[in-house]
Amino acid sequence: MECLHLADDGAIPNNPRLPALLWRGALPAGAGPEAAEALFARHGWPPAWRNGIHPWQHFHADAHEVLGIVRGTARVQLGGARGPIVDLAAGDVVALPAGVGHCRLAGSADLLVVGAYPRDAAPSTSREAPDPASHARAVAAVAATPDPPCEPVHGAPWPHRAV
Repeated sequence: MECLHLADDGAIPNNPRLPALLWRGALPAGAGPEAAEALFARHGWPPAWRNGIHPWQHFHADAHEVLGIVRGTARVQLGGARGPIVDLAAGDVVALPAGVGHCRLAGSADLLVVGAYPRDAAPSTSREAPDPASHARAVAAVAATPDPPCEPVHGAPWPHRAV
């Protein structure tokens, strides 16, 4: 598992406490969407959708999200316009704490992603905060979002940033 610590960039709040988590090959080769959904649900992240990843920077200030790449490939930028770019392939899983920006830069035609949120989460979607007041509201919403009970792949505690 890789931990990606992403700082507030002034437009995307990211998360000051929790890193994004990336697992390579967490889903069995050739697994269908049902396998990803069952894995996430087993750890309290019921499946919410099957689709792709938006091609514009966005974040969920009020919910954590997991993306399971079931089929195809995607190049995704995390954390805003200056954030790291990761290449994801079938079997990879990325878990995004509240506030972490994400954007699909490219993807194969067969890309299929399973998305999930912790039980009882009701995420809203925001684009980059266009002004200081909007950004401050997003930062406050991230701070008010409870930490997830566990990460969605192994059910272990979500690691925190070293202070």
